[in-house]
Amino acid sequence: MTPIRILLADDHAVVRAGIRQFIERADDLHVIAEAEDGEMAKRLIAETEPDVAVLDIQMPNATGIEVTRWVRAHHPKIGVLILTAYDDDPYVMAVLQAGANGYVLKTASPDEIVAAVREVNEGRSALDPAIARKLVSRLSGRPPPSDYDPLTDREAEVLTLAARGFTNKAIAVQLNISDRTVQGHLAKVFIKLQAASRTEAVMRAVSLGWISPDLPE
Repeated sequence: MTPIRILLADDHAVVRAGIRQFIERADDLHVIAEAEDGEMAKRLIAETEPDVAVLDIQMPNATGIEVTRWVRAHHPKIGVLILTAYDDDPYVMAVLQAGANGYVLKTASPDEIVAAVREVNEGRSALDPAIARKLVSRLSGRPPPSDYDPLTDREAEVLTLAARGFTNKAIAVQLNISDRTVQGHLAKVFIKLQAASRTEAVMRAVSLGWISPDLPE
């Protein structure tokens, strides 16, 4: 089995060493590069093209939010997992709007962080349970459903499966459609829900009562 190639970016060397140690206990995960600031992270991502970039938010030279935006613009196939101590709403929303695939707190267990890396690599959304609950609560204050264009039945089906963690390929198999068609439906969903990422679209649809994924307690 080909290991999942990871870039780890955090401005604290001791933190990086600790994260790397428990990540590499998993046979299918391998840290191929480490960065101590945002600009170094961008350079190493361009050079090594990892499967997943694990980023802190607060870093010198470029924040994790800025690096995420850069990854989405230049290397859209690379998964981005934010691993941070910050759970403040502005950080969470900024990161998800920038296009991160996951957001996990450093208080999470090593097993939870490893699982989040795997989920992001598979194209799924990985949210810390506390962050998921905060997002649903925050988005519940958004404009009522009438302010958004309604989803078609097929778009709702696709988004519901996305909310359950299925990749585009898995969604395509379940609905007997092509990967490209799934991507097209999700693109329309993003526009209708004014969402900048898969995770944000799911959370907004949950807050509007349009889909009901099983959020962790």
